[in-house]
Amino acid sequence: MSCLHGVAARFWMSCCAVNKRVLVTRPAGQADRLCSMIEAAGGEAVRLPAIEIHPPEDIQQLESMVAELDTFHLAVFVSANAVHRGMEFILERRQWPAGVKLAAVGPTSTSAIEHYGLSVDYVPKHEFSSEGLLAIDSLQDMHGKRVIIFRGNGGRSKLYDSLTARGAEVVYAEVYRRTCPVIDFQTMLDLLQQENLDVIIIASNETLQNLCHMAGPQGRRILREKLLVVPGQRQLVLAEQLGFTKTPVVAGNASDEAFLEALKNIISRKDAKAQRKK
Repeated sequence: MSCLHGVAARFWMSCCAVNKRVLVTRPAGQADRLCSMIEAAGGEAVRLPAIEIHPPEDIQQLESMVAELDTFHLAVFVSANAVHRGMEFILERRQWPAGVKLAAVGPTSTSAIEHYGLSVDYVPKHEFSSEGLLAIDSLQDMHGKRVIIFRGNGGRSKLYDSLTARGAEVVYAEVYRRTCPVIDFQTMLDLLQQENLDVIIIASNETLQNLCHMAGPQGRRILREKLLVVPGQRQLVLAEQLGFTKTPVVAGNASDEAFLEALKNIISRKDAKAQRKK
C-alpha cells in the first residue's frame, strides 16, 4: 500500500461510515486506480461507466496528420484520454518531433504526457481548463503558428476559436470517440435506490449528461438528489442547469488525488456537523 493510500485509510477508518458508497463513473479500464484508493481508505466504490471510449472513425486522416507532425509549432492535448490514445498512435509510427511544443489543460493530462518521457511546455497554474490554458502569456500572439489539438469527437470549440482569432492555423486530430453506454432503465433505477449511495464522482460535462440520459425519467428524479463531486465550475453550472438540488463539491481538477481529497472533505464536514449537534 502506498503512503497516500495509508494516510487515506487512517482518515476513513476514523471518520467514514463503513457503509459509505461512492459511485465512480469513469470509463471502463480507467476507474481502477480511483476505486482502489477509495476502497483502501475504507469506502465502497461502485463502478458505473457513464462514457465509453472507442477508436477514431477516420484512421487514414489521423495517419496523415501524424506524418506531418513536424510542421506544427504546438500540440495541445485536452484530456488524459487524448494523451494516451494520441501518444500510443503516434509513438507506434514515429518519435515525437523535438521542435513541437506540448500543452495540456491540467495536471491529469500533464502527468499522462510525462508518462511517455516528454515534458509539457504550457499548462495552466490555477484554472485547469481551456480558458486557463488560453490565459498563458506565451499563447496570446499566435500569428504564423500551426497548432494541432488532440481530442475526441465533438466537444467545445473554445481552444480552436480563440487560437484561430489570435492568428494561428489550427487543426483537430480526433484520436478517439466517446459514446454513451446503453443500460436498462430498471437496472439504473435499482442502482440509484441502493442505500447510502449518495456521492457520485463526475469527471466531465459529457459524463454528467450521459448519466442523466442513462437514468431515464424516473431515475433522474432520484439522481438529482445525489451529491456530486466534480472537477470544476463548468460541471457545477451544468448540474444546476440540470436541476440537481445539492451544490456539487468542486475537486479542482479531475485527478484521482483531487477526487479523493474532495471525498475526505465531505466526510470531514459531516463529521464536524455531527459533533456540533451532540
